[in-house]
Amino acid sequence: MNDLPERVLSWYAEHQRDLPWRRPGTTPWSVMVSEFMLQQTPVARVLPVHEAWLDRWPTPSALADETSGEAVRAWGRLGYPRRALRLHAAATVIRDEHGGEVPDTYEQLLALPGVGDYTAAAIASFAFGRRHVVLDTNVRRVLARTLTAAEFAAPAVTRAERDLAGSVLPGSDEDAAAWAAASMELGAVICTAARPACERCPVVDLCAWHAAGRPAYDGPARKVQDYAGTDRQCRGRLLAVVRDADSPVPRGRLEAEWHLPEQRDRALASLLADGLLAEVEPGWFALP
Repeated sequence: MNDLPERVLSWYAEHQRDLPWRRPGTTPWSVMVSEFMLQQTPVARVLPVHEAWLDRWPTPSALADETSGEAVRAWGRLGYPRRALRLHAAATVIRDEHGGEVPDTYEQLLALPGVGDYTAAAIASFAFGRRHVVLDTNVRRVLARTLTAAEFAAPAVTRAERDLAGSVLPGSDEDAAAWAAASMELGAVICTAARPACERCPVVDLCAWHAAGRPAYDGPARKVQDYAGTDRQCRGRLLAVVRDADSPVPRGRLEAEWHLPEQRDRALASLLADGLLAEVEPGWFALP
């Protein structure tokens, strides 16, 4: 095995965080739920929602048997609530086409609603121990720094980057799946974006970026997501009003929530188009 994964795996065995979707005996469904929730959301915010979700819906079929609106309600304030709709849609397919069991191959996972290349590879690796290149933001940053001396990876995954990741992927399914988790953990807690703890890194002596003096990123501008005053914030405020209500909400209640009529109407229209809200009768809104 290459020195890089071997060292990172040794570090991970001693320092990995105790997360419920990593514990022995966790179900593939727990892993799948975690992967949907962790997209663009920190672990600390996901933990209580993941626990509540699994308590209420311990299987895909349990979720599929309820309405998509209940999934949106339980999603709470995790953000990007369309993920809840996609997870509900995936659970429905699992119930109807896979006997209620999360499929165990990359190809079957990729065919599920809301599952892309990364999520399919991650579930196949973490839930079933399959050998796949798993490239999330943390892994990509670790590989960019250790192997190419770049502070950050390119904005989008390239064929060259995928080939480079494959070149250090351990040969066995077990080691490859462990490497995917370990390299992700290293990026999350040591090789972070803003303040990398190189002094505590188990592979600092193998890191091309550190050896080069930690040069600043010189690629395309990295996106910085604004939130205050955006349509996204407006959508979140409107959705929260309906989500927290026990019965349909009148338009006037939504109008009182946001002071800019044009933006409010645009956000409301997009929530309806996305299936996150339903107009149950003219001027009254509820979860679907």
